[in-house]
Amino acid sequence: MSIKRTLLETKGGGFRFDEPKTSKSRRSIPISQGLVDELKRHRRKQLEVKMKLGKDYQNFDLILASGIGTPLQKKNIRDRHFKPLLREANLPNIRLYDLRHTMATLLLSEGVNPKIVSERLGHASIVLTLDTYSHVLPTMQEDATDKLEILLKIG
Repeated sequence: MSIKRTLLETKGGGFRFDEPKTSKSRRSIPISQGLVDELKRHRRKQLEVKMKLGKDYQNFDLILASGIGTPLQKKNIRDRHFKPLLREANLPNIRLYDLRHTMATLLLSEGVNPKIVSERLGHASIVLTLDTYSHVLPTMQEDATDKLEILLKIG
């Protein structure tokens, strides 16, 4: 998956595309084959809608778009889809953006190298990742001690 641009909402309900914040924000992230297959199915449906609407479809080359091709509005995603899913799953009321933090925390807690997590997040520096997610790292110290003990065959 390639992150090439950002979508900014403008006053009055409009939008514009812009460059990502930093050079590291423009990135490619590997995704699973299952997700690739799902995105291909989604793309076929999207192309059917595009063909049906013809010139009325506004093509912004988006993966997730409204029924006429325009960017989805954050408020609609949150209110129509995300919040109802949280309620249905009996989960806490979190922000959609919190899923980004969840992903980073889960990866770090599973021992994924912080540099890889930093690249996925598009952080300009691994220092930002380490500072932001340092709460996950204390157990990693214990894991490192245990692994060193095994490597050195102590105990």
